[in-house]
Amino acid sequence: MTVNSPLKEEIENPKRPLKEDIFDALLEKIISGQYKPGKWLRQEDIASQLGVSMTPVREALDLLDAAGLAERVPYRGVRVPEPTHEEIAESYVTRLLLEKAVNRAAALNREQAHVDALKRIVSQAKKLIRLDDMSASRKLSGNFHFTVVEAAKNSTLARVYKVAVNSFPDWMLYQAMFEHPDELEQSVKEEYKEHLAIAEAIEARNADLAEQCAEEHIREIGSQLVAYLGVPQELLDRKMIQLGL
Repeated sequence: MTVNSPLKEEIENPKRPLKEDIFDALLEKIISGQYKPGKWLRQEDIASQLGVSMTPVREALDLLDAAGLAERVPYRGVRVPEPTHEEIAESYVTRLLLEKAVNRAAALNREQAHVDALKRIVSQAKKLIRLDDMSASRKLSGNFHFTVVEAAKNSTLARVYKVAVNSFPDWMLYQAMFEHPDELEQSVKEEYKEHLAIAEAIEARNADLAEQCAEEHIREIGSQLVAYLGVPQELLDRKMIQLGL
């Protein structure tokens, strides 16, 4: 979920600030469905529940906002987003378009350090298949995709990608996984295979294959939007036609 440089974080590994621990705690509640879409995140209540001061809670809410996991409503506060099917469909097709471009560029421009980081992330994620692992699994997935973005070496594309990803409500899918635990393990295993295929295509500098693997990966997420969130397939198809996908 973080949008900072995953590769840089691996190298520097600074001491973890309290706001990030609070961010993780709130992320866990969002993914597990304890905080539903539309839920207001009150600083006072969170600080009291966690036994911390208001300042790191406010900073953690800023992190949630930056990651697209919360939204600030003027004069009212912060809440978990509640996107419409139309908004979900638009963010999905935008991400599909960008993932193809990003992965093609990554295959052409990557350095060995990027490949090593991608493979390390995939290896770490392979074991995270339980409900209790979802928060860690989702953060690794975010780190994987942003490492691919780093490998593309295009700062403008990276900025556009960050906006698109932060508007994509993947956390709603993770909530749904808690309601369908029997399907969770299979879904995580499929994601592992898809990420591994992307990493291998990028390592091989095969731009066509990297683009194809990325498209297949995001289209699978599209199938989950239909199955778990009830987004009409016809709506996704219409939005894809509008972008020539």
